[in-house]
Amino acid sequence: VYRAELSGTIHGLMRCRGFTVDDAHLFVRPDQVREEVADCLDFAIKVFETYGFDKVKFELSVRGEAENKIYLGADADWENAENSLANALKERNISYERIEGEAAFYGPKIDIKIEDAIGRIWQLGTIQLDFNLPERFELEYTGEDGQKHRPVMVHRALFGSIERFFGVLVEQFAGAFPFWLAPVQITVLPITYRINNYAEGVVKELKQVGFRVESNLKSDKIGAKIRDAQIHKIPFMIVLGDKELEENKIAVRERKVGDIGQMSLEEFKVMARKLRETRALASV
Repeated sequence: VYRAELSGTIHGLMRCRGFTVDDAHLFVRPDQVREEVADCLDFAIKVFETYGFDKVKFELSVRGEAENKIYLGADADWENAENSLANALKERNISYERIEGEAAFYGPKIDIKIEDAIGRIWQLGTIQLDFNLPERFELEYTGEDGQKHRPVMVHRALFGSIERFFGVLVEQFAGAFPFWLAPVQITVLPITYRINNYAEGVVKELKQVGFRVESNLKSDKIGAKIRDAQIHKIPFMIVLGDKELEENKIAVRERKVGDIGQMSLEEFKVMARKLRETRALASV
C-alpha cells in the first residue's frame, strides 16, 4: 500500500509512505459473523502473546450519530454487525472501549492496539465488517432454503502494517530478541587459533539442524569477543578452548545470565530446539 503522507509525519518503520498489510478477506453468512470474529480475536490474542505483547487494548468503532460521514448499508445490518462484534468481545471476556462515529464507511470494526516498551500506543490489528464490497460485486451464495443470499465480508489484519509491527517489535525487546526470533541465535568463540577447526565444525553442525550461527575467528582476546557478542545481543555464546577440544564439549554463555556451564553439543541442541519450538521468550 502506498499513501501520500504529509511532510513531517514519516516516522521510521512506524509510519511509512509504502507499507505491507497482512489483509485477509473472509466471506461468511450473516449468522456466522460472530463465530468468525471470535476466531479472529483468538488468533490475534495468540499472535500478540507469542511475541510477548501483554499490554493490548481493544476498541469497537461503531457508526454512532456522526453526521459528517456517509455510511453504507441498512440500519438493521449495522445494528446486527455491531452486536456481533460486541458479543464476540464479551464472550472472550475482553474489555473494550466503544468509539462512536469511528466505524469505516462500509461497516463497524474492532481495532487492536498495543503499548510498546516506552509507553506509546500503536494500532496493529483490525477486524472489520464490510457490507459494501459484497453488494458492489453482487456476491451471492445459495442458502439452505435454496435461495440466493448476500454474504458478509470480514477484513482481518493481525499485524496491520508489517513494517510498523517490526518497528514496535524492535522497541519491545530493545533489539535483544528471544532465541527463536534473533537474526543470529548463536555465536561460536574460539579462545585461540588452535581451536578454529573445532569451532568451524561446531558451526557447521549447528547450521545443519537449522540454527542461525556465526563464528568469530579473529585474533582478539576472548573477553573482547564476548563483549562484541553482547553488544550485538546474540542469545548464546559458545566458548571453546583447549579443555573443550580435549573433552569434545562446549562452554555456553547466555546473553543475560552469563556462564551456564559445560555440556555436550547434543545437549545444547536439545535445549536450543526446545526454545525454538516453544517460541520461549526467555532463554533459560
